[in-house]
Amino acid sequence: MPRRRPSPSSASAWQASFLRTASSPPHSNPLLAGSGKTTFMRRINAHLHEKQAPPYVINLDPAVLSVPFESNIDIRDSVNYEEVMKQYNLGPNGGILTSLNLFATKVDQIINLLEKRAQPDPEKPDRAPIDRILVDTPGQIEVFVWSASGTILLESLASSFPTVIAYIIDTPRTSSTSTFMSNMLYACSILYKTKLPMILVFNKTDVKDAAFAKEWMTDFEAFQAALQRDEESGATGGVEGGGHGGSGYMGSLLNSMSLMLEEFYAHLSVVAVSSRLGTGVDEFFEAVEEKKQEFLRDYQPELERRRGEREKLKKESREKELDKMMKGMSVGVGAQAAPKVDDDDVDVVSDDDDEDSDEEAQKESLQSRYQSAMGDNDDSIMADASFAKFLHSQK
Repeated sequence: MPRRRPSPSSASAWQASFLRTASSPPHSNPLLAGSGKTTFMRRINAHLHEKQAPPYVINLDPAVLSVPFESNIDIRDSVNYEEVMKQYNLGPNGGILTSLNLFATKVDQIINLLEKRAQPDPEKPDRAPIDRILVDTPGQIEVFVWSASGTILLESLASSFPTVIAYIIDTPRTSSTSTFMSNMLYACSILYKTKLPMILVFNKTDVKDAAFAKEWMTDFEAFQAALQRDEESGATGGVEGGGHGGSGYMGSLLNSMSLMLEEFYAHLSVVAVSSRLGTGVDEFFEAVEEKKQEFLRDYQPELERRRGEREKLKKESREKELDKMMKGMSVGVGAQAAPKVDDDDVDVVSDDDDEDSDEEAQKESLQSRYQSAMGDNDDSIMADASFAKFLHSQK
């Protein structure tokens, strides 16, 4: 049976594209699905080819049947999405998540490959270093953003290349205040989860102009007026054009959230794009360049600080374990008993019993000394394994 791509859990989902200029390391941006993300990826890919700057493309969506662009690295070459679902008895989203978890084990190989391709190759002087990297991620927001594998992939890329997130929004489906606010909350959650620069890309502007969304983000009174219209027309339930009546609670909630997100809007770049017609693509790349500079100025120092803290904690943990091991070794050396001189060469039953009791007493003494050095942790498997190694070293 042909594979079916699972539907996204929200009106718009996301993917990632990683870009850069020729004078700096590659930088990256993630995007959204159901909102025309694949068409957008195809458009920016074609745009870069027209500029004689072909990108390096990575597909991280294991469930997609086909993509309208050629991928340099494709997760489907390493992980079989259907087999993962069958083997682990998973549903569509579980299969995508598990496939990403399996692929994330190779993230170091991917980063090494990208870093090599971003540098000139002395053996192949005719091959230019890659200028841009586009990464198409799964459309399900919760599968990628809130999973361990998604975090590993994003942090690994951000540690090597300037990274920017582009959140792609389906403009016609965001014309009501409730769906608009839902998209803003999704974008806010992604921004604070990834802690990376973000661009809001309002797609499908050939169907509906995104001027209303830009106004709502900059003019609170304009959003209040739109909210009042939606309440009167019964569109606050999220169905554009009416169909479900709103409530006072919903209007009050949307009104409060618009005030709360005012600071959030100030840190975003907004671009209106038509992936079908190609309008707004140049503005998108200009916004990407601005966010790249913001990454280098504001985000990279924070990433380096967090990386330094993790390395410091790892170093302290290693030193602590080494100190415990050295204390255990010193206690064991000092506790070694002098060799016993036999008075009689004849072995008797009582002598065997005495030797067994001596060995048990020595073992108990060693264990008590080792526990005093290592700390009381009788339930720890690692402590038992360490004690076995300790006894072995005393022989």
